[in-house]
Amino acid sequence: MNFIFISPNFPENYWNFCDALRKNGVTVLGIGDAPYDSLDQRLREALAEYYRVGDMEDYDQVYRAVAHFASRYGRIDWIESNNEYWLEQDARLRTDFNVNTGIKTDKIERIKEKSEMKKYYAAGGIRTARQIKAGESREAILHFAYEAGYPIFAKPDIGVGAGGAHKIADEAALLDFLKNTPNVHEYVIEEFVTGDICTYDAIINAQGEPIFESMCVCPPSIADIVNYRLDSTYYVRQHIDENLRFWGRQTVKAFDVRSRFVHLEFFRLSRAHRGLGNKGDFVALEVNMRPGGGYTPDMINYAHSVNVYQIWGDMIAFNCRRQPDTNDDYFCVYAGRRSRVEYHMSDAGIMDKYAYAIQMAPDIDKALAPAMGDHAYIARFRTEEERDEFLYDVCNRK
Repeated sequence: MNFIFISPNFPENYWNFCDALRKNGVTVLGIGDAPYDSLDQRLREALAEYYRVGDMEDYDQVYRAVAHFASRYGRIDWIESNNEYWLEQDARLRTDFNVNTGIKTDKIERIKEKSEMKKYYAAGGIRTARQIKAGESREAILHFAYEAGYPIFAKPDIGVGAGGAHKIADEAALLDFLKNTPNVHEYVIEEFVTGDICTYDAIINAQGEPIFESMCVCPPSIADIVNYRLDSTYYVRQHIDENLRFWGRQTVKAFDVRSRFVHLEFFRLSRAHRGLGNKGDFVALEVNMRPGGGYTPDMINYAHSVNVYQIWGDMIAFNCRRQPDTNDDYFCVYAGRRSRVEYHMSDAGIMDKYAYAIQMAPDIDKALAPAMGDHAYIARFRTEEERDEFLYDVCNRK
């Protein structure tokens, strides 16, 4: 099996995916713009060959890299990045090289455009917030806002994370947004939903069946973290909520997901919301056809005492899960700090108090810092009380 991994060096923990494939006898071929000597040694050992391009945004360069691998190794079985940013390019490469193990260009809109996602949610009977495109007429948008009620929420139709998101408080703010936002037609506007964001994280086989499932809870939204420079916190739950499991599986069916690691976002309502449900109900937010960002795969491993990189590699190579359930589950918590903020507890104090629980304490790549903080602690606990005390100690500002 020949597997081309696009940009395997970013995020840095993605070497694990390549290593899992190599352990299963897969020929792993990397394409990226980083110098070969700068790659993690473990990644270099996992790759059969690495092709460096000058610019990953230049499709012709990446196309030539794939053509090189095809001429040298034969038919390409997989092309994948597991990265939101490259999903569209991945699909185009699969189409041009007739690789049938992933999404092609004819179906990419439904997982890239938030407006297109709504159609598939509706077809699957999955509740979502009402939405209108910002390119509609001024009168239609004002009527939508009146019906939905303020505040409302605007975000790019295509985008990663919380970049460009706006909470709009009233009609004056809405008119200002429509008048002064560059490329406003590229936005969608939704009714505002209050609640925690929860994610259904799963590895799906070729028949559309989950072979692994987990759940994350994100109390502050990524939009609030970025816009208000909050400390970034979220955690993997010990056990998945059964209602979330149901709606996650319904979403997988609605979008016909196959052979992928997915990160599906839902609101868990903090109060009853007209037309959407009661407090505690789940409402779909958006689909992400790739693993959770940053260190989420590692956190899932710590929470469930598994190796999701290898489970994914086994799905690719054998279309099944070879690792058994451990039934050894924790809460795994991410707590990010800002470098220019003073906190009550020092870094040394945190490391001393929670030495038994801390699994990682990474400095965060500058590209990810606005959403994840400059430095983070990742720890696991058996109880909610321990989890909450840790979050307080790490994020309590002076």
